[in-house]
Amino acid sequence: MKKQYAVVGHPIGHTMSPFIHSRLFELSGIDAEYGVLDIAPERLAEQMPALKQLDGFNITIPHKQAIIPYLDGLDRTAQLYGSVNTVKTQQGVSSGFTTDPDGFLIALQKGGVPLTGRVVIVGAGGVARTMAYECCIAGCSTTLAVRREDLSNAARLAGEILSNLHTAAISTCLLEHLSDPIDLLVNATPVGMYPNTDAMPVGEHILKNSANVFDAVYNPLETKLLKAARANGSKVVGGMPMLVWQAVASHKIWDGSDYRQEDVDQLCEDSSKELQKQFAEG
Repeated sequence: MKKQYAVVGHPIGHTMSPFIHSRLFELSGIDAEYGVLDIAPERLAEQMPALKQLDGFNITIPHKQAIIPYLDGLDRTAQLYGSVNTVKTQQGVSSGFTTDPDGFLIALQKGGVPLTGRVVIVGAGGVARTMAYECCIAGCSTTLAVRREDLSNAARLAGEILSNLHTAAISTCLLEHLSDPIDLLVNATPVGMYPNTDAMPVGEHILKNSANVFDAVYNPLETKLLKAARANGSKVVGGMPMLVWQAVASHKIWDGSDYRQEDVDQLCEDSSKELQKQFAEG
């Protein structure tokens, strides 16, 4: 019987997940369909019985934390980080995982960006949580930079990380109070994502002393932030490798699949071309 998977989010217009996951199923020889489910936050609870009928699904904005109370269990990392982007279901029992850390760390490694020194993470949501934990585990001096309305969320996240990682060096600040120099600047917000491609999460003056810049946004492939950072001499990494590598980690969870490095590298390249093609046609 053909297995059924999907990505769940809202809004979820030009998602690349079906293209990426379908290719991964082809590579592993598994007969499966991968769909897209646009579920508004207020409808998440009522849709859970249907979601649990799937063999598995991915979770994206805005459900990565909201999904947790509706799941039957969490793996250790998802529980620690308080974020889920992958769910495996077996006989109606749902288990939550996060593969965001896998994607983040491998994307940095492939881009030649060291995870060291002073790291500034813009945002305090689901993706920012996993990145902040990984930065603190790596021994970085980590700052969560947010808008004023998100400062309490950032403070809660910093406090939570300190309670779990007692030696973590983590702080918070308002975006307008952000200072440089910065070894790694990370955009963990949707700012700059299609269709609002003319937006940047920080001003250009911050980029002048940011050695490396990572943007979790993958659509467009090169955001305004990355273009400006590159013009200022920063080493930049976009979100597509993170998206693909976290998908690879999801398949490991769902069915134990392993993939050759060269196949995943090719998938990153093909996914970038597919994204450009979709927008050229759209």
